[in-house]
Amino acid sequence: MMRSMFLLLLSMAAGGAIAQTTNAVALPGFTAYAQPNEQGVDISGRNGVINWTDAGTEIKFYCHISTPGNLKLAINAKADAASKINISVNGINKTIAITPGDFASTPVLQTKIKTAGFYEITLKGVEKQGKVFADVKEITLDGPATKDIQFNPKSWRRSASVHLNYTPPEGKNVEYFYGEIKVPAGDDKIGTYFMSCGFHRGYFGMQVNSETERRIIFSVWDSGKEPDDRKNVKWEDRVTLQAKGDSVVASGFGGEGTGGHSHWVYNWKAGETYRFLMHSVPDGSTTLYTAYFFVPEHNEWKLIASFRAPKDGKYMGHLYSFLENFSFENGNKYRKGYFGNHWIKTPEGEWIELTKARFTNDATAKAKDRLDFGGGSENGWFYLWTSGFVPANAKLGDTFDRPATGKQPDIKLPRF
Repeated sequence: MMRSMFLLLLSMAAGGAIAQTTNAVALPGFTAYAQPNEQGVDISGRNGVINWTDAGTEIKFYCHISTPGNLKLAINAKADAASKINISVNGINKTIAITPGDFASTPVLQTKIKTAGFYEITLKGVEKQGKVFADVKEITLDGPATKDIQFNPKSWRRSASVHLNYTPPEGKNVEYFYGEIKVPAGDDKIGTYFMSCGFHRGYFGMQVNSETERRIIFSVWDSGKEPDDRKNVKWEDRVTLQAKGDSVVASGFGGEGTGGHSHWVYNWKAGETYRFLMHSVPDGSTTLYTAYFFVPEHNEWKLIASFRAPKDGKYMGHLYSFLENFSFENGNKYRKGYFGNHWIKTPEGEWIELTKARFTNDATAKAKDRLDFGGGSENGWFYLWTSGFVPANAKLGDTFDRPATGKQPDIKLPRF
């Protein structure tokens, strides 16, 4: 009793109060997504949901609930004039008024969660007398259902990147690395990179860059450890462009390490199978890396680019494929790609099929900021998927197998 009174007096003297046990958690406004797209609203990494003016744009928050039970929801928001918004979760919805002034927390609804899983909280604009429906600082959840709840606390709204890692037979050098990609219709979301042939110095695949532009992209990293600005890379550590194909754009890049970048604008289509080929030629302390893409409309291989990498002198190692969501705005949208028929060719001319892959993922997955990702093997292909707020079906280190085709690639490269 004396100890409890002492702690109370000490807390009061410090200007605070003894903390009460609470289950309340706050989903930050900067983790929200806009549906169907981020128009008529801004989702700021600093200020959360702001400038929400369009009634046709819904705001969505996501969380994973592990413990069934009662859940209370409140919203911390403000508006420039009187407005009404509708909030729904777990089949329950309620329309509330947002009064003008500073941010204030408003209780909204209570529901009973019966099943563990992902839950979506949706905000819809109903009416407004001012410019905006609401600026939203956070959604607050409270009650027994918040025990072990998971949500992304960071403004990084991309989903987890996922990878397939291939291991050639021991003692075999990789002069050529061949692979194929097929993207199901509807899974070719903007801001997605489907990468077929990755190796220790670079990567080669295809991207969806906008509603009107898609690319075949090939990049090779400089030597050294400069993380952002290529101006800080010494000339002797820089990758140099040796050749590129017609209409291919080549430049340097930074921001994710530095190096040489190339891309060809090409309207690849979902449902079609596309073929990729990497070639490596060690030369002293450097290696020449060359990427070729098979253009089905022309029935021929196209040179994308050839880069010379310093401080290398090796054939390709650390072979992998990946699926990446590089857009913040639609990091809630499911995407999937099939990766298959990977082969290597040794300097001695031996083709070897790669039928086993090990699954890995990135820091976003390892930190458990996102739980919606996976991969596996089906219909003779490996596959990877990310986002959509559906349960994971693979974990770090899982291994997948696909049936061997036994048919090595038939490749006739162009002559220069």
